[in-house]
Amino acid sequence: MLSSATIAQSDSAATDLHQTTPTQFIDVNGAGYAYRVFGAASGIPLVMLQHFSGNMDNWDPAVTNGLAKYFRAVLFDNQGVGASGGETPATIEGMAQDAISFIRALGFKKVNVLGFSMGGFIAQQIALGEPDLIDKLILVGTGPKTAQGLADIVKPLEESAAMSPEEQKLFLFYSSTPTSRALGQESLARINKRTVNRDQDTRTTAIQAQLTAMLRWAQPDAEALNNLAQIRQPVLVVNGHHDIMVPTENSYTLFHHLPNATLSLYPDSGHGSFFQYPELFLREAIPFLEAQ
Repeated sequence: MLSSATIAQSDSAATDLHQTTPTQFIDVNGAGYAYRVFGAASGIPLVMLQHFSGNMDNWDPAVTNGLAKYFRAVLFDNQGVGASGGETPATIEGMAQDAISFIRALGFKKVNVLGFSMGGFIAQQIALGEPDLIDKLILVGTGPKTAQGLADIVKPLEESAAMSPEEQKLFLFYSSTPTSRALGQESLARINKRTVNRDQDTRTTAIQAQLTAMLRWAQPDAEALNNLAQIRQPVLVVNGHHDIMVPTENSYTLFHHLPNATLSLYPDSGHGSFFQYPELFLREAIPFLEAQ
């Protein structure tokens, strides 16, 4: 297992592949998917599934570059999102099927998946629908189907609608404390650094479809929690101590119902906990993914 010092030294020396890797496109069933692949040439690829309304350039480079030092990182825009064509499904199940089609089109037989927020919903659905495709899962700031409080996600979105883009992200992703906000601003500066070949903003129609999909995912389902027992792969569940988007209680629920899960909660943080504490996240995620 890698030591914290080894990871820290390696991350500091890593090339900023997040900023320099060009966007590629692949046609899958008539839809052009935008994607970027960078990092280690061998091993199980790490496919990263983004949050509601996010695109490839909404990942924090401190996280993606740190992971790419050890793994082949695969960022992509699902159908209708960012620079990808096609129409965004209005269900998580539809998004999961599109993601599976993209992964298969790249020729991957086995992948690890990091799902953030809505991406975590998609990751769970992929694991349920195509279990042989998944080796390990990392679920950040997310919850199970019927997630507690998810049906109220419109409230923080409406509350932040009149804020500037930076203030909106600080409100939704971080705690209100000066420390959390300052670390959030540092993350946003990293996220906004790329200016060449930057991904397209997600279209309003896609955002509307994603919101519909999340609200459907939040609806009662008597079998939802029982279905989690079918996900036998190792899972690392990560969240902040107070997530106002997908309440932190849902991370406990995932931990309780997934048979092979580890739970890690970060202090003084919210929905974007792993962007606030990228070094802490890498110290946990890298050994988790490398473990046999």
